[in-house]
Amino acid sequence: MLFNSYPFILLFLPAVLAGYFWLGRRSNLAPVIWLALASLTFYAIGSWQFVALLLVSIAFNYGVGYLLIAAKLAPMQRKAALALGVVGDLLVLGIFKYAGFVAENINALAGTHVAVHILLPVGISFYTFTQIAFLVDAYRGQVARYALPHYALFVTYFPHLIAGPILHHKDMIPQFERKETKYPDAHLILCGIVIFAIGLFKKTCLADGIQPLVALAFEARSPSFDQAWCGALAYTFQLYFDFSGYSDMAIGISLMFGIFLPVNFNSPYKATSIVEFWRGWHMTLSQFLRDYLYISLGGNRRGRVLRYVNLMITMLLGGLWHGAAWTFVAWGALHGAYLCVNHAFNALVPNVPALLLRPVRIVGAVLTFLAVVVAWVFFRAESVTWALRVLHAMADPSNIVLGREEIAALVLVSIYAALVWLAPNTQAIMGYEHDNRRVGEALPAGRMRPLFLYGASLVLALGILGIQSHSEFIYFRF
Repeated sequence: MLFNSYPFILLFLPAVLAGYFWLGRRSNLAPVIWLALASLTFYAIGSWQFVALLLVSIAFNYGVGYLLIAAKLAPMQRKAALALGVVGDLLVLGIFKYAGFVAENINALAGTHVAVHILLPVGISFYTFTQIAFLVDAYRGQVARYALPHYALFVTYFPHLIAGPILHHKDMIPQFERKETKYPDAHLILCGIVIFAIGLFKKTCLADGIQPLVALAFEARSPSFDQAWCGALAYTFQLYFDFSGYSDMAIGISLMFGIFLPVNFNSPYKATSIVEFWRGWHMTLSQFLRDYLYISLGGNRRGRVLRYVNLMITMLLGGLWHGAAWTFVAWGALHGAYLCVNHAFNALVPNVPALLLRPVRIVGAVLTFLAVVVAWVFFRAESVTWALRVLHAMADPSNIVLGREEIAALVLVSIYAALVWLAPNTQAIMGYEHDNRRVGEALPAGRMRPLFLYGASLVLALGILGIQSHSEFIYFRF
């Protein structure tokens, strides 16, 4: 089921909200079970064949977590339990996501013809990483013992299950346990509707609206200079509004239940460095890779050279997390190289003179955005060869068509660029600053003035009218 669909907006969401708050008057546990069952239903509507896999994953990780939290195991036994949990999770993820990729590469090297076709379960990357973080924290002694219904809801919670954000147990499960979240809060529901409306508008009007221009670069055999740039920029903005739109909708839906989700985007295209970009793009994935991979590899504690090696390994694996293809490996390698250059520059030039600070930031913003666009070409292309073809066209200003279609595309891309760089983001509009410390302090009531609500109603109406028959989110495939 899609957030951007009439059945979800008009039937599923109202029914789940009504049941949740009705049960909340009678029990503190019943609404949790109701919401977990509703989340499984939500998942089953689109991926019924993988519900059993999801339930087995929950039972397996909860059992391993119980051993790490409650059982009095010796240190070596605890390490063995953690290894069992993490290896088991990664093995399942690897089979479903990477078996075909591995077989293709073996065939290419050995000249064999082994065919492996395994359907990828929707959301498996997100709920796998969510549970790996839970197990690692349990091993570190940072997890309290949780009831199974709360843990099951933590993993299956439908606003995040399909395409994130990647949730953290210490942020979410205490909210599921609180009695206050079981009673309707009119202000939070209204704020949730407004944030959902913004996200829906981003998806159905902005992301879907510019999607046809992407073909200029990625479906043409020999794109011209202007076609390649228009197509690459169109995809850059489509991806941003598509994924940030989903994240806004997830936050808005969750807020209607009185539950705060973490922010996943913070104007990443306004970044003045790659380091800053990754602090604003897919923030929950960035935090996961930093806390559970980069730091575990040694981070920056073992010298500058190993720091760069750890950055490259982290970003290569981050690229593979997005998909089993060499294009994602190339994308991860580029961002790893970008981060190494960024940190090397900071080490060589630790302090920029105040007089040059603004020009340096402007140059940094332009270079960062261009570097991100180049990397997105690999992210979107069907193959590395196709990506190189697009990049070659982007580097050849002698081949310009600039016909009527290209001029219209340039105008539209310019409008999107203005929205990205000049318009406030959703957090700024709503005052939503959830960062695990300010739960309950966000969303001041003073913002809900009549003119603001009229504008939000218009945005919601446009978002609903823009719904197409079937328009999946880009990150569903990851």
